[in-house]
Amino acid sequence: MKKNYLDDIQDTLLLGAGPSGVAPSTYRAISTNIIGHLDPYFIEIMEQIKSGLRELMGTQNEVTVPLSGTGSSGMEAAFVNTVERGDKVLILENGVFGNRMEDVASRLGAVVTKEEFEWGTPVRPERVRELLAQDHYKIVAIVHAETSTGVRNPVEEIGQIVHDAGSLYLVDAVTSLGGIPVEVDKWHADICYSGTQKCLSCPPGAAPITFSPAAMEVVANRSCKVPNWYLDMNMLTKYWGGSKRVYHHTAPISMMFALYQAIYNIQAEGLENVYARHMRVHKRLVAGLEKLGLKMLVEPQYRLPELNTVLIPEGIDEAKLRAQLLDKYHIEVSGGLGALAGKVIRIGLMGYNATDENVDRLLAAMKEIMADMAASSAA
Repeated sequence: MKKNYLDDIQDTLLLGAGPSGVAPSTYRAISTNIIGHLDPYFIEIMEQIKSGLRELMGTQNEVTVPLSGTGSSGMEAAFVNTVERGDKVLILENGVFGNRMEDVASRLGAVVTKEEFEWGTPVRPERVRELLAQDHYKIVAIVHAETSTGVRNPVEEIGQIVHDAGSLYLVDAVTSLGGIPVEVDKWHADICYSGTQKCLSCPPGAAPITFSPAAMEVVANRSCKVPNWYLDMNMLTKYWGGSKRVYHHTAPISMMFALYQAIYNIQAEGLENVYARHMRVHKRLVAGLEKLGLKMLVEPQYRLPELNTVLIPEGIDEAKLRAQLLDKYHIEVSGGLGALAGKVIRIGLMGYNATDENVDRLLAAMKEIMADMAASSAA
């Protein structure tokens, strides 16, 4: 009989850059009986998801929905709905995902200006102010929680600058939603998207996204149709909103059950309690890493509690460290990307996995591995 490869998947503690671990209640939600995607009860669940996302995203935007696709579909939808050929777009880049924004916008024919900031440091608001004084951009885009570096960007301060300049403000909150406060309305963010597989502790497969009335006015008044049929918000809002739903696509029903449960879990714990838990375990991790002689890439005031980027010293092979963590201890952490490849490891403390016990388990494993590496190099 043919081998079933699913039988060999081990129970791994996911402490990388994503996906994160999934709560048992969310696993159970996935296995809930399937109902139709236009079933009245499923429509009620859709409404509950929309309401929950508004709370988590800090917005009153009517158009606040989960797209059927991973977080990258949120990025695609944000640009494909608002950008037309020749539009000026300013990308504030201090990591991999700012570069990805540039790629997406360029493919749509936008005239893209990318302002680069040193990786491991935040975007500087004063520089944004200078750029917007020199030229007008239809869209200014930034990543709130840069997954490749562990930097929290000052999106609120920059949002006021962008708002005053009369541009649309686009914010990537893939790694921040559910781990640190996301305040779309307070930030003057016109478009904000996220993913389910990070601090929401839900399997990858949906992309929460919200559009302000000003952004939806831009979408509705395009000179040509949105070039991506599947992500056209003019059509998706007719399925996700209104008293009479118009069929657009078959939503991933089980995925929506999981997202509903993941949102429910956060609301049951309380948003402020969730944020405090992420910060507490982050501080526990940093203190433990310092005892091992390891340093963080990012200065304390700019660090993300949910994504910790750790500098690997000379004499420690970070690839071997990660491999041993996975093979011997069944713990996954992530390596560096781009300019940081081979220089750092990235430790995610996201959602369900953000616990004291998981931090202690990781630190104990790293201590043993590093001691063995030191002994081997001295021999």
